[in-house]
Parts: sequence; structure tokens; C-alpha cells
Amino acid sequence: MTATRSARERKAASEAGALSAVKIDLDGDQRFLYKIGCTSCVVRDGRAWSTYRPGEDNGYLAAMDRWTFHLTEKHPGETAPCLAYLPAAQQRLQERRDALRG
Repeated sequence: MTATRSARERKAASEAGALSAVKIDLDGDQRFLYKIGCTSCVVRDGRAWSTYRPGEDNGYLAAMDRWTFHLTEKHPGETAPCLAYLPAAQQRLQERRDALRG
């Protein structure tokens, strides 16, 4: 049985920790689109920092990787379960960079 959108939101929110605001929408192809916002950081136009990026790279893993990097860079003392996956997130980032270099 596939988890519901609300169940996925709850799981992602618990992984992301206390500073997160998690929302899952559907994209044009009816795939889950993860948005993780920071309840502490404000960027241009008074908007909260968010993992959402235009395009296809908004699945759970991509959004959680960006969120993990945000936490370690902007909130180094903060704890969250997702930080346990930081080494794997760093490895995925390095692999993407290497693939772009060709």
C-alpha cells in the first residue's frame, strides 16, 4: 500500500526537524513535489527560504538533501534526524558535480 500525501508530509516533517515547514503538492504529471521551508530564514521579498526549485528535481531525496545542506550551513547547532544522511547527501552532490564536468 502506498503512503498518502499527508502521511508522507508527516514523515518528511519529522525527518526535517523543528525548523522545517513541509508541504507536498502534485506536479503536472501527478508526481509528489516536496517543498521544505525554513521557519527561521527569510530571503528576498520577505519570503521564507525553501527547497523548492523549478523543474523536475523536487522529489523527496533532492529536497531533503538541500534542506540538510541548509541546516548545516545556516543553523549549525540545530539537530534533526535528516542530518544522519549528510554524508550520503554530500556524496550525491559530488557525483552530480562530477557528471557535469564530464
